[in-house]
Amino acid sequence: MPSTFGNALRVTVFGQSHSQAVGCVVEGLPSGHVVDTEALGRFMARRAPGQGPWTTPRKEADLPRIVSGLNPGGATCGAPLAVVIENTNTRSRDYDNLMAVPRPGHADYTAWAKWHGNQDVPGGGHFSGRLTAPLCAAGGIALQILAGHGVRVGAHLLSVADVRDEPLCALDNAPASRARLESQLDALADGRTFPTIDAAAGKAMLAAIDDARRELDSVGGVVECVATGMPAGVGSPMFDGIENLIARAAFGVPAVKGVEFGRGFEAARLRGSEDNDPYRMVDGAVTPVTNNAGGALGGITTGAPVLFRMALKPTSSISRPQESVDLTSGSDATLEVHGRHDPCVATRAVPVAEAICALALLDALLSFPPEPQA
Repeated sequence: MPSTFGNALRVTVFGQSHSQAVGCVVEGLPSGHVVDTEALGRFMARRAPGQGPWTTPRKEADLPRIVSGLNPGGATCGAPLAVVIENTNTRSRDYDNLMAVPRPGHADYTAWAKWHGNQDVPGGGHFSGRLTAPLCAAGGIALQILAGHGVRVGAHLLSVADVRDEPLCALDNAPASRARLESQLDALADGRTFPTIDAAAGKAMLAAIDDARRELDSVGGVVECVATGMPAGVGSPMFDGIENLIARAAFGVPAVKGVEFGRGFEAARLRGSEDNDPYRMVDGAVTPVTNNAGGALGGITTGAPVLFRMALKPTSSISRPQESVDLTSGSDATLEVHGRHDPCVATRAVPVAEAICALALLDALLSFPPEPQA
């Protein structure tokens, strides 16, 4: 079961939802970076469960414990960095009925088909969204390193069910639009509890989530993420492009079913004259006027903001009776899921999007930096 991604920067995630701990090992971090553990803790808290009625009531402190990779001064030392996050509030008995009856929409059946009952079922095992905690630990450190290079990453809930937030102002690369984008990122970084730009949209999203919860159901959502300050020329064509690196990491996040960059699928309805990003000289540098490409062409950054969105399906663990099968008897069965689950996983996926974006971009900077001119 390989759970590793990256080239020069390699991240391995380990653990299960109800194991003693989850964690990660990060190889290839640049040495000499002093990790701000307080900032890392604040970042981790944004993903932690139990924040309100829109998340699972499972309470976990999500305190990352760095057990290797730092020197006595707290700086990265070049050795692999390992992070452990204790699981302190598990209730495995809630999953007893899932040992034989798989949840529709979840990996219970596919895991059984692969490992024939040897898989760890409680909490979803290694398929659980719990594994995004160590992703955020690794990504939180990457965010700090990128900030030292002038790269800023931010995300928000673009939509939940049929409710939409104000989009990030990243498809237009004009100075006024760039200023508006920075203002939006400042607003999202102000410590707000719910990750939307427009507070009214956030209130409507919470209502939609609560409606689904009351009806023993769930809803999905879209997270929009942007990175500013990436220089032009980072990345590689074909299989190691900026989009490839981000998409591979994004599809490792449970419940992600779609990823798009820039205009994304909307570009298929445009003409080339509408979708192409014109160039102009700005302060002596080639600059795209618009950013329909989402900050990358041919897998290489253009210098415009890197913009992507990831769509997350509704939570598969819902309390409504559902049709399933009994794998022990080989007969049809009706399943009622117990336990504690998010009525909308997209709400806690916002910092996860920032984390995987930061890890992918830092990997690209280390693996495929711009080559110096001859």
